[in-house]
Amino acid sequence: MLATAAPVTTPAFFRQWNWQHILETYGVPLLSAVVVLLIGLWLARRLSNVMPRATARVGVDPMLGTFLRNVVYAAALVIVVVVAIATLGVPVSPLLAVLGTAGLAVGLALKDSLSNIASGVMLVTLRPFRVGDVVTVAGQTGSVREVRIFQTVITGSDNQHTTIPNNLITAAPIINLTAEPTRRVELVIGIGYEDNIQLARDTALALVKADPRVLETPAPDVVVYELGAHSINLGIRCFVKSADWFGTKVTLLEQIKLGYDQAGINIPYPQQDMHLYLHGKDGGVQTADALIRDH
Repeated sequence: MLATAAPVTTPAFFRQWNWQHILETYGVPLLSAVVVLLIGLWLARRLSNVMPRATARVGVDPMLGTFLRNVVYAAALVIVVVVAIATLGVPVSPLLAVLGTAGLAVGLALKDSLSNIASGVMLVTLRPFRVGDVVTVAGQTGSVREVRIFQTVITGSDNQHTTIPNNLITAAPIINLTAEPTRRVELVIGIGYEDNIQLARDTALALVKADPRVLETPAPDVVVYELGAHSINLGIRCFVKSADWFGTKVTLLEQIKLGYDQAGINIPYPQQDMHLYLHGKDGGVQTADALIRDH
């Protein structure tokens, strides 16, 4: 004969609760708060995503649109959370006062983070660079990918992303390598003192003008920069489009080396003459060459 299962009994303290009153008092406000929170998060995301498109339509730099998107989303989250808490019936005024006091304390503790926000505002307002510009900031060189609330992301030539705090960028010189459409290629190449300067100048100038990427205006030139300790240093200068700068530079370095080799022009390397003196038993001094001849 099969045994029948014992009926499940509800604990007495559960039966004493007025579930209808609990649901009316706490359940409806809690459900309303959840709905407000979900709808608010959806609206915050939609509103923040509108900013890049809106700034693009009026011709504003995309960097500003991305920054405003992050700021609007953060502000909308705060508003949504406050409204959701108010839906629960919690008084908002004391909460705002507590949040203000806590915000002051957190602000003092996170002053560096706040300085990053202020620096981000400066970057998108003053715009020393735009998205896509190649810059040197905080010791790093790369293409600007995005300016966030706290950091700026740049992509280096090795395709690695570098994230730099905004306050480090505004506190140091900012070098924008692509702010202008053209850029000067400047090579410093030494020739020997026994070489013909005019021949070296004409050879380098012909090789520079032969490169189709070199612009005719301003005209390229070759000048004597310095009479150095080991060489006569020539400055070989020309202008190219900013996008062609690196490729033109490395090509000209190779072509000028090959051209100087064909023309018999020497590119010296640092040398040092050493004179060795030997002291004999009689106190006399002989050079190493004299000592070799005597023996």
